[in-house]
Amino acid sequence: MTSDTFDALFTKETLRRLFPKERTDDFFDALFGDASEGSYDIELAYRGADDNSLTMELLLHERPDCCLACNLTQGLPQVFSRHPVIGVNSIVKDIDELLGDKATCGEWSLGYTEQRSSSLHVIPIKIALQND
Repeated sequence: MTSDTFDALFTKETLRRLFPKERTDDFFDALFGDASEGSYDIELAYRGADDNSLTMELLLHERPDCCLACNLTQGLPQVFSRHPVIGVNSIVKDIDELLGDKATCGEWSLGYTEQRSSSLHVIPIKIALQND
């Protein structure tokens, strides 16, 4: 698949369908018992691809009047990798279905938290691809 194909496939609408906005509140409700206790909103984004891999991103956007501190987000890859509400396994399965017969998603892993700004942190999702 070419990068143009991936760009066309991972539209804002598709990404919102793969990771609905409500999932952030569901996550914080499960974690804290109250969705308003969360300090960030989570959004799925497409970073890029090559012949052997696809990289998606979980964008952590600081909520108003909250602090998105590094010490808060550094341990999240381990939490997100196994939390059923975040559902990285499900996201990867849904991406695999979107790819159709062009490629197959293999193993995936979450990278380290990256701080893009004080109000935006990013957790990469690295997905191995097998071309069919």
